[in-house]
This record gives sequence, C-alpha cells and structure tokens, in this order.
Amino acid sequence: MSSYDQALASLISQIAFSFDGAVLGVALAYAAVRTIFRFKCTSTALRKIGGAPSVRVADLRSLLEEERSNSTEEPIVVVRGAVEARPATDGLSWKGLKSNVLVSQESGDKAVIIQRSQTYIYHEWRGFLGWTSDLRSILGRSWTKKESSTMKTVPFILVEGGKWPQSDSVIVNMDGSRHPLPLTTVYHQLQPINASPYTLLQALFGHEYPVGLLNEEKILPLGKEITAVGICGFNNGVPELKSCKELPYFLSDKTKDQMLLDLAFKTKILLWSGVVFGSLSIGILGYAFVRNWKKWKEWRQRRAQQSIQAITDEATSEITVDEDAGDIPDGELCVVCLMRRRRSAFIPCGHLVCCQRCAISVEREVMPKCPVCRMSIRSSVRIYAS
Repeated sequence: MSSYDQALASLISQIAFSFDGAVLGVALAYAAVRTIFRFKCTSTALRKIGGAPSVRVADLRSLLEEERSNSTEEPIVVVRGAVEARPATDGLSWKGLKSNVLVSQESGDKAVIIQRSQTYIYHEWRGFLGWTSDLRSILGRSWTKKESSTMKTVPFILVEGGKWPQSDSVIVNMDGSRHPLPLTTVYHQLQPINASPYTLLQALFGHEYPVGLLNEEKILPLGKEITAVGICGFNNGVPELKSCKELPYFLSDKTKDQMLLDLAFKTKILLWSGVVFGSLSIGILGYAFVRNWKKWKEWRQRRAQQSIQAITDEATSEITVDEDAGDIPDGELCVVCLMRRRRSAFIPCGHLVCCQRCAISVEREVMPKCPVCRMSIRSSVRIYAS
C-alpha cells in the first residue's frame, strides 16, 4: 500500500475509533436505522404484492367493478400480458388506426420504448508524479464513465398473449414512474478511441483520458410477455395501470412468485443486517460510554488531587525558612522526613511527631494512622510555639 493510502487509512481509522469507538458506533447505528427502514419498506411491499390479486387482462374489468362497489380506493393488482402499441382511437378498438410504432435502427424490431445510450469510458492512472513503488498502486486503474442517454416512448397497452386484437387490454401509464424497465439489449458495441498526441501527457500527469465509446440500444419489443404491478383504475371506461411509489416493481420480466421470493430473500437479509448492525452499535456505544465515563471520573479525581495539592503547597509555603533555620535537636525532628521540626499534632491521639508537610501527607492516605501509636487519625492541627 502506498504512503498516501496508508495515511488515508490511518486517518479514517483514527476518526472511526475516536472517543473509544463512539464515532464507529454512531455510524453503525445510522446504518442499522437505515437498514431497518429499508426492511420496513421491503416488508410492506412484500405484503402488498402478496395480497394483490394476480389476474388476467380479460378478468381485470370485472375485478375493478367489484372493487369499486366494495371500496373507493383503487386496488393494487398484478397483471401479466403481452406488450402492444396503443390504438389512436378511444375505446381501444382494434379497428382504429394504431399509433406510430418505434422501430429499432440496429435490429429493425418494432418496439414501444427505445433507449439509446453512449458511454465514454475514461482511463485514469495515478500519473508519473503520483507513482509509488507499491505494485498495486502502479497497476491499479480506475475506470470512470460518462453516459448520455435518450429514450423514446409511445403509449402502449398489455393484452392477452396471442389473442390481440380480439382480447381486452389495459393501458400502461408511465407518467411519474422511475422504476427499472424490462428492456432488451439489441445492440452493444465498444469502439476504441485512438490516442491523441496529448494522451501521453495526460497519462503522465494523472489526468483522465477517453479509451472507448460504448454504444447500446435497448428496447421494449412488441409481443414481449411482462408482469405489471401497480394501482389499477378506470380511465374513460378503460382499465389503466399506474405505478406505485411504495413498490419496487412496476414492469418486470419476473412473475408474481419470483417477485415474492426475491422480496422475501431481501427482507431476511435486511432484517439480519439490521440486527447485526444494531447489536454491534449498542456494544460499541456501551463500551465507549463506560470508557469515557471512567476517563471522566479519573479526570475529576485528578482535578481534586490537584486542588488538594495546591492547598497543600499553599499551606506548606506558609512555613517560613526562618522557623526551621539553624540546628534542630534530634528530639524535635519529624519522624517521617527527619529534616524539619515537628509542627503538627494528630487528632485524636495528640502525638506531635511530624512536620506540617508530612502530617498533611499522612492525612491524605487511604487509612491515615499515627506513625507512633498507629491509631486512626481524623486530622491534624499545627502547633505554634509562643
């Protein structure tokens, strides 16, 4: 790994494990909340699709009339049928003239949706000035894509496969739908782009440069069997199907059973992912809380000790040098330090055996005892000689 990657990884790890892992715990908690939210949406979609009736196009009108008499809300239904262009006349009579059908320029197939895209693929090296001795950094490449696409659509319907124009139909309303479409790729070609005189300079200095142009054409052909899931109602007496934002599917190649299996699998994955992320976040946040609580208590203890030490230093500073100047008889020396004169008497034993500084040090012990009689003491008092 290069020095830049090492520094970046070190920075990310320091941020993640700062405050004893609290940042990492918060990130995992956020991931857990997002996962649980997605699990709720997916389980709701699974319940709605599972409870939606799967009907044929011919039976859709009778179902809508029955639902209209029982409820005012438009039901969610699952319909499978073949794609056909919508006739231009009202009532969808097969005798009317059909609307313009799109024709693929590459394959010549008739379709109702044609999507053409051009993707420029750019190749980016680290550059001569950014190379390192690390082999993976030298050989590592990043590919970026810049895509421009156009889509043409015409109104279309779903009919009973093989029975049109004698069968009933349902209008597919694509307005406001952002769901993925079951398009078929009919053209896929990658054209290399010749290097220009500036390509070498761009590569040396790490600038991206195009290496290929990917042309694709995808269509929704006539006669393709697809499954539509959405809100169904009447539009001028004709059944119309609209997309539902709460559902992950609108038009799909999958059948209802395949959708249910896919959603059930995603629901289990999201559920266990949320449980794992939530458990890890709770454990890490709990550990970080305990650690920071202990650090805070230690900080308070240090502050208290510093305050006591400051009081001790202030008290001992009151002892002038003149009081202990000169020779001190052995019987008046402190029994602890054997350097200063005895100044403080312990309470309640009353022994005058320590200087003021050593007496305060003895008081600060966990279980303070007199150095002579070993009796537990409460405090000390300084004795002043008149």
